Amino acid sequence: MARLKDYYKSEVAPALMKKFSYKSVMQIPQLDKIVINVGAGEAKENSKVIDSITSDLRAITGQKPAVCKAKKSVANFKLREGMKIGLKVTLRGDRMYEFLDRFFNVALPRVRDFRGINPNSFDGRGNYNLGVKEQLIFPEIEFDKIDKVRGMDICFVTTAQNDEEARELLSLMGAPFQK
Repeated sequence: MARLKDYYKSEVAPALMKKFSYKSVMQIPQLDKIVINVGAGEAKENSKVIDSITSDLRAITGQKPAVCKAKKSVANFKLREGMKIGLKVTLRGDRMYEFLDRFFNVALPRVRDFRGINPNSFDGRGNYNLGVKEQLIFPEIEFDKIDKVRGMDICFVTTAQNDEEARELLSLMGAPFQK
């Protein structure tokens, strides 16, 4: 768990300092947080869906997810203000590094026909966004216990100023980008 954090301090930070020739160690980009989001549109008909997603996210992250509620009523979607429509988890510190390690080294290689993650999914400000189609890639999820295959969005928020710095940071931390 702490080995990725130690690896960052001993290997990643000096490599970034040398490549981008920063004048201060405070300029070196870091991973700030990881946000995992699951949208649950079907929760408006079945309230048990939120409980199912909660147990999955808790198993994957080791942290209780926060429930996201609808801000506005939309008649076309049969949605009322205040309805539970999603869950999110924000990981920081040791849990963040532990999740990052498990995600890059255990979960992503379990994706069928995996050739790497898209290197173009940066937002222009140094943050990387990635969508996962099914929660089954995580070893904590038991195949027999799930009711439906659901995807999730994962956002890696960094302190990098641009995409090039963030790409280098994530690749040094083990992100398997496509060649």
